[in-house]
Amino acid sequence: MRWLAALLLLPLAAFARDIPEPVRAALARANVPLDAVSILVEPVDTGTVVLSHRPDVPMNPASTLKLVTSFAAMDLLGPAFTFHTDFLVQGKLENGTLDGNLVIRGGGDPKLTYDRLWQAAHQLRVRGLREIKGDVLIDRGYFAPVVHDPARFDAEPRRAYNVGVDAFLVNFQAVNFTIIPDGASARVAVEPDLPNLQVLSSIAVVPGACNNWRRDLKIEFEESGLVSTVSIRGNFPSECGEKTYPLALLDGPRYAEAAWRWVWSEAGGVMRGKVRAATAPTDARLLYRHESEPLSTLVHDMNKFSNNVMAGQIFLALSAERGAPGEAKASEKIVRDWLKSRAIDAPGFSIENGSGLSRSDRVTAATLAQLLRTAWASALMPELASSMPIFAVDGTLKLRKPGTAAGQAHLKGGTLTGVQSMAGYVLDGHARRWVVVMILNHPNANAAQPALDALVEWVYRLPGRSGS
Repeated sequence: MRWLAALLLLPLAAFARDIPEPVRAALARANVPLDAVSILVEPVDTGTVVLSHRPDVPMNPASTLKLVTSFAAMDLLGPAFTFHTDFLVQGKLENGTLDGNLVIRGGGDPKLTYDRLWQAAHQLRVRGLREIKGDVLIDRGYFAPVVHDPARFDAEPRRAYNVGVDAFLVNFQAVNFTIIPDGASARVAVEPDLPNLQVLSSIAVVPGACNNWRRDLKIEFEESGLVSTVSIRGNFPSECGEKTYPLALLDGPRYAEAAWRWVWSEAGGVMRGKVRAATAPTDARLLYRHESEPLSTLVHDMNKFSNNVMAGQIFLALSAERGAPGEAKASEKIVRDWLKSRAIDAPGFSIENGSGLSRSDRVTAATLAQLLRTAWASALMPELASSMPIFAVDGTLKLRKPGTAAGQAHLKGGTLTGVQSMAGYVLDGHARRWVVVMILNHPNANAAQPALDALVEWVYRLPGRSGS
């Protein structure tokens, strides 16, 4: 029957011999040459290619590499895998008072948000802990220690996408500043409202469209002892409505300490000592284990909103779960071995941190397409496909210009300076589903998003089997 499917698709192959004119035109408008582009379009259930352009050239894929991390992690760890954060006590716990230390052993949970940490604090209260006379010890040994420079990638150390991995990562290490217009000015709501973070704002609401609204805001950050101050000043376009700006202002240990002190106090707990880093003592005993959401849910959140630090945490878990502290090189080898075990060809493949936020990552369009076809034929297909943004509907693709293909494609997009990409599944107007991959590596790539959108529309409009 495979030969019959291939025969029926012959008119399509002839139709798509060259890059479609709408795609060519959009590339030309952006001044992106064809030798900076890789494209592959083929059915999910056969190997018959209908559009192929430089598919075997290793390219920087940006965040489309998260598809590799996603599929590998769910396949190797299982879609129901959970991360856990352990709370242990060292010393005597009696009548609500711990005469000793509380130990928090981080387990790499990528989505230990402040509200989930608050739940954990209340679970400790339920289990009889009210006062901690000693210190709170944070054990981050689930991951190997690394020096992270948040400014290394693009000199934007406060941007949330530059947060580094952390075995005890709290709330993505981010503070959300929501700008709320109120007449001629705007106020700023802060979440989480950390007690050691003060916010000063002076924002004027001005007439205008909501384009590059961050550009006219000036953000300054100062630290004085235990207190940090954020100043937000400038103009905000009236047509924006409310907008949220996530920023990473504190490093991992300081953020985690501030968040823990806040939630423990909110839970009615008392803490007498310090918060400090330490290896969990051998005589500490488990009081409560906090489970993360299942991996399939974490992957959904990671891909829909292209969360880099979540991807990094999941990537390192691949090696951490084999008994040693999670480390990037070890996880890279695990992914390479997994690709071979799945018979997915990966010439020139390179993966640095699992998120795609890298200048050294490389993958071919053919490798991504083969991975997507393999996933489609696997039991994990529903989880992987549903994790991708729906074209022009939600996630990072919500603002794509709606056309006839709106809502008809699940695609992971990728953007870096000089890189624009997408990979995923498109359902055409004849109820056939296609694997679609397109990668651009060029200084003008970021002006060529319309070319990627045009390819999605072209696939949706592919003719029926009669070629008409």
